Amino acid sequence: MPRTKNHIELQFLSEPSDVNYGGKVHGGTMMKWIDQAAFACALQWSQTYCVTVYVGGIRFFHPVHIGHLVKMEARIIYTGKTSMHIAVDAFSKPVDQADFVKNTHCIIVFVSVDDNGQPKAIPAFKPKTEKEIAMHGYAIKLMELRKSIDKEMEPYIA
Repeated sequence: MPRTKNHIELQFLSEPSDVNYGGKVHGGTMMKWIDQAAFACALQWSQTYCVTVYVGGIRFFHPVHIGHLVKMEARIIYTGKTSMHIAVDAFSKPVDQADFVKNTHCIIVFVSVDDNGQPKAIPAFKPKTEKEIAMHGYAIKLMELRKSIDKEMEPYIA
């Protein structure tokens, strides 16, 4: 796949094995699917193996019901030398309806690694459309916010 493709969309049907006690899809299952979509996007962009290094700002707006069609949209919004910031939005809908409802949003950061697990350089993402430019700015603002969050969490990480 060409490296210029900065987005990916996955769709699947939520199944009874995905259910929680409330009859909805587990939040953890949603997080797994989000990570898988983001990984596929990172892999498509970098053409190398990638590892998740950060997941942030995950918000669950609406539950996903069992038997609904689920759509994950993952998009590169910022790249560093070896890292990719990916925005992921999850949507769902009953199979007999046309319109999807947005269920979840988050940002995931992946790092491209070589066969020895060392960071590996990736192609730079250059936003072109108004939406890409806005999302690029969003990623930069979130990086700044993470610096203060990291400082606050520092005593509890070690």
